[in-house]
Amino acid sequence: MPVFRRRKGSLPRLVPELDDVTLGRVRRRVETCWSRGSLDTAVMALMSDVIDEAGQDWDRKAHRLAVLAGSAGRSLPGIWRQHSPKHHGALLLHAWSDLIQARQQDSTVDLHATRETCRLAAELLPADPTPWTLYLATLRLERSPSTELAAIWREIKARDPWNREAHLQALGYLSPDECGSSALVLDLLDGVRSLMPPDAPAAGLELTALVHGHQRAVAGGGMTALGAGEIWRRPDAARTLDQAAHYWPSPGFLHHAAALADLNLLAYALLKAGRTAEAGTVLHATGGVATPWPWGMDGEPLERYAHFHGRYASGDPDDGGAGRAASRRR
Repeated sequence: MPVFRRRKGSLPRLVPELDDVTLGRVRRRVETCWSRGSLDTAVMALMSDVIDEAGQDWDRKAHRLAVLAGSAGRSLPGIWRQHSPKHHGALLLHAWSDLIQARQQDSTVDLHATRETCRLAAELLPADPTPWTLYLATLRLERSPSTELAAIWREIKARDPWNREAHLQALGYLSPDECGSSALVLDLLDGVRSLMPPDAPAAGLELTALVHGHQRAVAGGGMTALGAGEIWRRPDAARTLDQAAHYWPSPGFLHHAAALADLNLLAYALLKAGRTAEAGTVLHATGGVATPWPWGMDGEPLERYAHFHGRYASGDPDDGGAGRAASRRR
């Protein structure tokens, strides 16, 4: 499955499946079911197939579950689980749907029951890290003490050391906005920086932390917001951008399911750092596929992405002249 699928002449677009064409077809069928409030056996079979097809590519399996949970609403995952109570994918989709609903204001989701669902899924397929990742996400939502994190983290790392979703959940959990602090975030990054392969699914972890730090500074207002751009001049930030900008846009270098999401993140960070020529190269590599985050931090995400894509992403991957000229003008 190609990571960088381009449709010549296509407009910038938001598609949750990114470049996973098979998932996109199933998503559209699920959304049709959601609109009419029922789920037929043919669509259940499609969901089962698209989840099972990922095999032991746990990163792609998590991506597919996340997209389906976001498209299925609250009732459809419950219907599938009732129909197939011992299906691993049905249990995980129901748990992921619980997490989405639990983030809503005045939610009545019982996260203890969600954790029991995760345990059932873990028993059915012990090799899969996804149930433990979702378990971690429930602890994050409840702001549970960090002492509960270690055992769950060991279960995840034993199954998939560089799982993208798990690392992003841990980063959120340990952030000063949630259960942790800046020091705990640094501990997490220090613990993975020297060991993580440069093309691992979790390769964007440090860049994600930097963008969140920039966002936190902007939200602080006053002098903190005025100095937010200084984060990109720090040696660690510059080093992270240098490495990512050099390797990530190369076709096939990033091969995980959410590679296009990480390229969107990199393009955004490069723009914030004033590195517009490199940002243009990365925007071109996204093939016109935008993501809600991080573009949504500055306005309507597709509008923001389209603005910069139109301004800096050349139709010729070897022609970075417009971006370089803009960079020189800065």
